[in-house]
Amino acid sequence: MTDLTQLERDLLARVEAAGDEAALEAVRVAALGKKGSVSDLLKTLGGMTPEERKERGPLINGLRDAVQGAIAARKDVLASAALEARLLAERLDVTLPVPEAPEVRGRIHPISQVVEEITAIFADMGFSVADGPDIETDYLNFTALNFPEGHPAREMHDTFFLAPDEKGERKVLRTHTSPVQIRTMTSKAPPIRIIIPGRTYRHDSDQTHTPMFHQVEGLVIDTQANIAHMKWVLEEFCKAFFEVDQVKMRFRPSFFPFTEPSAEVDIQCSRKGGEIRFGEGEDWLEILGCGMVHPNVLRNCGLDPDKVQGFAWGMGIDRIAMLKYGMPDLRPFFEADVRWLNHYGFRPLDIPSLVSGLTS
Repeated sequence: MTDLTQLERDLLARVEAAGDEAALEAVRVAALGKKGSVSDLLKTLGGMTPEERKERGPLINGLRDAVQGAIAARKDVLASAALEARLLAERLDVTLPVPEAPEVRGRIHPISQVVEEITAIFADMGFSVADGPDIETDYLNFTALNFPEGHPAREMHDTFFLAPDEKGERKVLRTHTSPVQIRTMTSKAPPIRIIIPGRTYRHDSDQTHTPMFHQVEGLVIDTQANIAHMKWVLEEFCKAFFEVDQVKMRFRPSFFPFTEPSAEVDIQCSRKGGEIRFGEGEDWLEILGCGMVHPNVLRNCGLDPDKVQGFAWGMGIDRIAMLKYGMPDLRPFFEADVRWLNHYGFRPLDIPSLVSGLTS
């Protein structure tokens, strides 16, 4: 009996000393497992005489019940303590502001937003989007676009030339997205209605110029395209993009090697208070260049200028983004300043459309 009493004291002390459920489980296995100390005592009952079993049985079973009860009680205590600790650790201060979700906290760069706006407008007019590589051949960037070798117009572009290849040919970083017009006209039969947004490169850098900038060009080729169609397309674009009911535009004669006749387009605006507003005022602001596709360009693409004709235009995406959203300097567009992006950026789920609005 003394041995059983001492064993019970030791086991209950170990149960009480268990600091967590893992330690308590170790005590249970040591006492009540298949090879536990209490289990070993229970196994001896089968070899006892009836008198011994009558005397020792209640004591051993009582020991088992006491240990089981102590383990169950300790387990409840430990579970309550663990729950209390977890509640303290996971407690929230409901007076703090709710954290913004990633889709709310993130911002779309203004250039990406404006490209989406332009695409939405021209898609509604039946245009598709075309794309091409940033590194182009001299032929596609200049010669096919009616820039003859040595032509002074080549000097207007401040071109980045790459090292000559094994054939001695120097590739260039495209100075405009016009090479995509050539690629499209040589690979697709008219009618053609495309816009070409993309990166372009020129050796220039100041408040309104960067060595890498974004441009969008448009091209229409069919049997009846004319200047009146071009004027309508550009007027409708400006009204939709600047979100005004009416715009006044003037087309000034100009020169581009790849169009004839060529024009630069100004849009009427107001500059009162240092803020540019379109659809009102008496000032003018140049926004794009355009013209009828030169017959030589059509011939270079395998098209007969006596059967098809077309018009094209081009404008700087960065420039019209600055005009629309009041950005004074072009350089922060490329500086990856999160503060600037938080100020001028757009919410990711605000997808531009002509139905819901370009800048809703």
